[in-house]
Amino acid sequence: MSHLGRRGIKIDKKRPSAHHKVIFTTVYDKMATNMQNGAFRQDNMDVPKGDRVLPMFSLKGRTAMVSGAGAGIGLAVAQAYAEAGANVAIWYNSNKQAVTEAEKIEKTYGVKCKAYQVDVISPEAVEKAIVDIVKEFNGRLDIFVANSGIAWEEGAFLDGSVETARKVMAVNVDGVMWCAKSAGAHFRRQKKEGTTLDGKPLDGFLAGSFIATASMSGSIVNIPQLQAVYNGSKAAVIHFCRSLAVEWTGFARVNTVSPGYIRTEISNFAPKETKDQWKNKTPMGREGRVSELKGPYLFLASDAASYTTGLDMIVDGGYCLP
Repeated sequence: MSHLGRRGIKIDKKRPSAHHKVIFTTVYDKMATNMQNGAFRQDNMDVPKGDRVLPMFSLKGRTAMVSGAGAGIGLAVAQAYAEAGANVAIWYNSNKQAVTEAEKIEKTYGVKCKAYQVDVISPEAVEKAIVDIVKEFNGRLDIFVANSGIAWEEGAFLDGSVETARKVMAVNVDGVMWCAKSAGAHFRRQKKEGTTLDGKPLDGFLAGSFIATASMSGSIVNIPQLQAVYNGSKAAVIHFCRSLAVEWTGFARVNTVSPGYIRTEISNFAPKETKDQWKNKTPMGREGRVSELKGPYLFLASDAASYTTGLDMIVDGGYCLP
């Protein structure tokens, strides 16, 4: 006789087979720092020193990477982190303006900032980029923001192309997964070994912070535009990150930010009539500005959010409320 255990693992109550024993051993070995016998290890995440609130928001001396940061939300996040004292690597796919923006950030805030062209749908490219950048940025990684994303512009799902659907999923979902896989490996190693990549003592590392840009579209169905593929991609990101938040306890926090209608280039596909409908359905009556997202992303990256993981922070001017 068998049944599903509390965590969804199939258990043979009569006599566990050798195969089941291998499964149990593998699962618990991999999660040994987090969970044993269905219980989380107590006190597995450190508490920041001090209780003054403003110092909690400082990112001084930390390394942050932000994908999709050539413009829009990603660029605003990179600026916020630099202003808070972090050294920032901004990633772009095709927008070479990112190189100029990185130079501006470095000059304005007095931190290290460089731009890198990275294709997030390639796990090999992502892994190489993170390793190379960590080596160049003091051997450490503290914050990763997976912000790369593209819109669906082909209307009803049945009328859209398979190629476009695959591309949206590849960038919006696979891209987040590959960034998480490589960034998470660095977070885990840093917490376990307490050193930079080149073996020096790692100061001030409580835990890594992984933040993915999702969307309110991952929780609701937008109208009047039809975008089932985009909505599905963002729902996947939200639940994937919630799942990682459980897996990564002990060495990293994982959260998502779900913007509503923000005035960026990604929404340029929508005609004025559609945008007017968006505003009419938003209690605040307008689109958000990228500057209004700096605070949420800074909070989640900082020690101010040390007890915050698995959160989907919706920033939508109240759109999802009515």
